[in-house]
Amino acid sequence: MIPAQEMIRNQTVGGQSVGASSSTFSVAKAWMRALEATSELGEHSLNTLPSVIEHHAGRRADAVALISSTSRLSYRRLSQLSNRYARWALAEGVGVGDVVCLLMHNSPEYLAIWLGVTRIGGVVALLNTNLVGASLAHCITTAMPKHTIVEAALLPAFRSAEEHLLVKSALWVFGEARTQNRIDTEITRYSGARLRKSERRPVTLSHKALLIYTSGTTGLPKAANVSHHRIMTWSCWFAGMLDVQSSDRMYDCLPLYHSVGGIVAVGAMLVSGGSVIVREKFSATRFWSDVVESEATLFQYIGELCRYLVNAPQCGAEQQHKLRLCCGNGMRRDVWERFKQRFQIPHILEFYAATEGNFSLFNVEGAPGAIGRVPPFLTHRFPAALIRVDPTSGEPARDPRGYFMRVGVNEIGEAIGRVGVDSNGIIGRFEGYTSARETEKKILRDVFAAGDVWFRTGDLMRMDAKGFYYFVDRIGDTFRWKGENVATSEVEEALATCEGVVEAAVYGVRVPGCEGRAGMAALVVNGAFELANLRRHVRTKLPEYACPVFLRLCPGMEVTETFKQKKRRLIEDGYDPDLIADELYFDDRGLGMYVRLDVPLLARIEEGQMEL
Repeated sequence: MIPAQEMIRNQTVGGQSVGASSSTFSVAKAWMRALEATSELGEHSLNTLPSVIEHHAGRRADAVALISSTSRLSYRRLSQLSNRYARWALAEGVGVGDVVCLLMHNSPEYLAIWLGVTRIGGVVALLNTNLVGASLAHCITTAMPKHTIVEAALLPAFRSAEEHLLVKSALWVFGEARTQNRIDTEITRYSGARLRKSERRPVTLSHKALLIYTSGTTGLPKAANVSHHRIMTWSCWFAGMLDVQSSDRMYDCLPLYHSVGGIVAVGAMLVSGGSVIVREKFSATRFWSDVVESEATLFQYIGELCRYLVNAPQCGAEQQHKLRLCCGNGMRRDVWERFKQRFQIPHILEFYAATEGNFSLFNVEGAPGAIGRVPPFLTHRFPAALIRVDPTSGEPARDPRGYFMRVGVNEIGEAIGRVGVDSNGIIGRFEGYTSARETEKKILRDVFAAGDVWFRTGDLMRMDAKGFYYFVDRIGDTFRWKGENVATSEVEEALATCEGVVEAAVYGVRVPGCEGRAGMAALVVNGAFELANLRRHVRTKLPEYACPVFLRLCPGMEVTETFKQKKRRLIEDGYDPDLIADELYFDDRGLGMYVRLDVPLLARIEEGQMEL
C-alpha cells in the first residue's frame, strides 16, 4: 500500500473515520481512486482525451458514448466522426495552436468537432450561445480564429456580432442553411478511419486544446487557456472521485461550452467508457421524467438547478430514478437536505473549482453547505490559503514586513492557491488567459515568503475547525453598511428560507448622504409571501445592519447560462420608482414595516428625512 493510501485510511473527520461514512460511498476510497487515476499523467504524454476515445473505439466499439434526444454515438462512431473533423482541419490548414471558434448548442456533434480539431493540434474556442453583438464579437476577437463554425440557428447572433469584429475568419455553418460552406456536409468527403501516421501530429498533454470563457458576471468574458493536460486531469480525477464504471450514465444538461458541463461531466465518463446523456438545456418540468427514462445513474448539477427542483411542484417520477450520486458546485445549505431527502439522492459530492483556477476543494463527506476541504495528506499537493482582504479596496492586506496575512478559523478571507508544478504537472498549475494583462491580475507575488507566487480566486471563504471551507461571497459582492461588512450570500440564504420566497438576489445601493451601501433584495415570490412575515424572518436570522433596506419584487431573475445571477443591471437600476416597473418597498423603521416606495417617499429618503 502506498503511503498516501495509508494516510487516507488514517484520516478522521469529527472523530469518525472518513472511510466509514457510508456503506455505499467510501470517502477514503474516493480519494485513493482519484489519486491513482491521475498518478501517471505526465507533461509529455500523448495520452490525450481524443486518443483515449480512439482506444475505447477499438476495445468497446459498440458501447454508447453520447446520447441526445435525437441521436446516439457509439465509441466507434464518435471516433470516426472526430477523425473526419480532424481531416477537415488538416485540409483547411489548421496548424498546431491555430484557433477554431465553435458556436453551437449542446449536441454529440459539438463534442466530436472539438475532439477532432484538438486531435491534430488545433485549439477550439467554445463560444457562449447566449451572447450577441459586441459581447460575442469580443470573444471571437480575443480568440483570433482562422475558422469559425456556427450552428445555423445561431447565425443571427453571429451576424449581429460581425460589425464589431476586429478579425476575419472563414465561416462554416452547421445544419440547414443557404451557404456553400456547410461543414456537416463538407466532412462527409473525409474518411472516418484512424488517422494515418503521416496525418498525426505529436500533440502532447502540454499543448493547448481549448479556450473556455469566464461567465462575465463582472465584465467582459476572459478566455482561459485549457491544455490537454488540464482536460485529462479533470476527467481522470472526477472519474476516480465518482467511481465511474462503464455501465454509468451521466445526465448533463449544463452548457458544453463551460468546464463543468463540457469537460468534467463529459470527460469523467469518456475516460471510463461510460455514457453521457447530452441535453440542450435544463427543464425543471421535464427533468425527473427525463432522468428516469434515460436511466441516468449520475447527475452533474449547478446549485441553482437543485433549488429550482426543490421549489417545483411534486412529480410522480422524482423518486423513481436510478441516480446513485449527484456531483456539482454551488448547492446552498438551505437546499441541500431538502434536495437529498425529497428526491432520495444517495450521495451528494459538492466541489469548488474554477476554469482558470489552480486548486480544487471536494466535499466528499457530504457535509451540508460546505464546498469542500483539502485533506491533510494532500495539503502539499494542493496548497491553498485564506488571506485578509481590505474591506474597502478589496485588495489583500499586508503585515509590517510586507507579507500577506492568513485568517484564523472561521474568519473570512480570500482563497488563494500556490502556483507551481510537480512531476505530474498537478500542483498549482495556472495556465492563465489569452491576455497577459488579465493573467497578471490574478497573480500575487511575495505572499508569505520572498519569491513565492499565488493565484487569486476573488472568492471570500471561511474554514471551520475541521478544515471544511464555506463560500461567503465574491470580492465586490460584499458591501459595507453602518461600519459592517455584509456578505450578500449570507443574506440571500436567510431570505431563501422565508416562506413564499422563491429566489433572492442581494446587492448594495448608494443612498445620498450615507456612507457605504444600503442592502437591497430583489425577490421572486409566490402566493405564500407576506411582507410582514419577511421582516420578522430576516430579523431572527440576520444582524440588523444586514437586513435589506429596500425590496424589489420581480417576476423572474436574469441569470447567466450557468444560473449565476446577473446583478449588474439590478445595481444600476437602484431603487427609483420612476425607472422601475416592479413593486418597490422601503423598510420604514419608524413604522416597523416595509412600505411601498413611491416618488414622494424617495424624495424624503434622499433628503435624509428617513431613518435608515
